[in-house]
Amino acid sequence: MTDGLTRDGFLGGRVQAWQPKDGYRAATDPVFLAAACPAKAGERVLELGCGVGVAALCLAVRVDVHVTGVERQVAYAELARRNGVDVVEADLADLPENLRQMSFDHVIANPPYLIPGAGTAAEDAGREAAFREETPLAIWGAVAKARLKPGGWLTMIHLAERLPEVLAALEGFGSVTVLPLASREGRAAGRVLIQARKGARGAFRLLAPFLIHEGAEHLRDGDDYSATARAVLRDGAPLTFD
Repeated sequence: MTDGLTRDGFLGGRVQAWQPKDGYRAATDPVFLAAACPAKAGERVLELGCGVGVAALCLAVRVDVHVTGVERQVAYAELARRNGVDVVEADLADLPENLRQMSFDHVIANPPYLIPGAGTAAEDAGREAAFREETPLAIWGAVAKARLKPGGWLTMIHLAERLPEVLAALEGFGSVTVLPLASREGRAAGRVLIQARKGARGAFRLLAPFLIHEGAEHLRDGDDYSATARAVLRDGAPLTFD
């Protein structure tokens, strides 16, 4: 059945994913998340809160890895499976025993951005659950650490304004690097990508902003992505933290 769904393309059409017309719909955030994951061929990746699986699919197109998704919303987990993602239907705070016995080289996550009680609730229940935090960021960090191998990497995307909370949730991680994502030159970052390594001791690094669009304002029809953003969003290029 396709009623109430759309099939949308990512990475220039190389990734096709079924999504609800009216619920949470993946846009660029999961694509940036996948591009920032430093996974190598043959490694194992766990995505916490995978939704319909866009980040997992984009990552698997770029590098030959096995991605396991965790998703608590039944309808989104079913869509992720339909899209070809290996999904465990569970709350990340209460993972099944078999998954708790597994370890991964990487964990990726795009947690809900909005704090409880902030703003107006979305009319669609699935969209509200995807955007409104119910599980504290500290638990996201703890679960990621528990599932990572020693030296494994956590890659996360979140709102820039919540960066202090994200950093506070990274107990047991080091070598933390933050890449701000700014829509245009001269504008404050709206999102941040965070990489952290389990058990590492490297210094904290704050990188120069990654500019998504060209110029200080939108001047012409089209997406006006910067060359580096277009390479990531259209061509599937990695987003490195060098």
